[in-house]
Amino acid sequence: MSVPRDLRPAWAAPLAAACALALASCASGPEGGAAGPAPAFVSTAADDTMILVPGGTFEMGSPAGRDDERPVRTVRVAPFLMDVCEVTQAQWDRLVLGNPSHFKGPGRPVEQISWAEAALFCNKRSRAEGLTPCYDEDTARCNFDADGYRLPTEAEWEYACRAGTRTAYFFGDDPADLDRAAWFKDNAAKTTHPVGAKAPNAWGLFDMHGHVAEWCQDFYAEGYGAAGDVTDPRGPASGEERVLRGGSWRSTADACRAAARASEAPGFADVCFGYEAYGFRCVRRAEPAPGAAR
Repeated sequence: MSVPRDLRPAWAAPLAAACALALASCASGPEGGAAGPAPAFVSTAADDTMILVPGGTFEMGSPAGRDDERPVRTVRVAPFLMDVCEVTQAQWDRLVLGNPSHFKGPGRPVEQISWAEAALFCNKRSRAEGLTPCYDEDTARCNFDADGYRLPTEAEWEYACRAGTRTAYFFGDDPADLDRAAWFKDNAAKTTHPVGAKAPNAWGLFDMHGHVAEWCQDFYAEGYGAAGDVTDPRGPASGEERVLRGGSWRSTADACRAAARASEAPGFADVCFGYEAYGFRCVRRAEPAPGAAR
């Protein structure tokens, strides 16, 4: 979710210029296709900002990465809406009683959040805006056809992070440049910071590398199975852990790569990564253009 209007000044003013510069460097558009229109900023009923991520194809995973990042496969992703920033503590407090975060601050990302708590927040946000919740609160199953908020699939997350690039990070392959785009082990001073303080990617999304590791919809599996073309994959049907993406303020540069994967039990049954580094952002189904076939 984006930050509320009264917390936007730190990043909102330079956003258009930063995105224009980034988009100019990625003029070829989403991988596998011709240049397309720049993603649109969408204001929600609660006056939060989301990005309309364009549909397209990309190469998911990394041939040079860890074993669970392979095999690399071609994935097609439908358009969707994604929060421009990680969910902040101010936004959490707006819908949920009590702030669980270790590092307090209204403009900082909410953390110490389990997967289940993130999913429940998605439902609360949906109801507050008159949308249909995606999650069955008894079974945790997700209704992808609902118009409410949910967590991104792992494929959606990596596609959005890459923003049309094929490199280790959205800005290139050199980890020495990560400081300008991410809060991570080398520069975060062992804490979180206000969202949106680092450079966005070409599609206007902030903090996709580092800051807090972001929960995804998918159950975790050690690898992607058979290579080949896949459309909107949703991960395994069941599992013991859920996927986390992006790395965090306590992660090395390698763990912040676009293809890097982590996982944890949905309710922190066996915490080893440190849940003060867990957060999330929401996505939502993109409505078809007027007159378009559903």
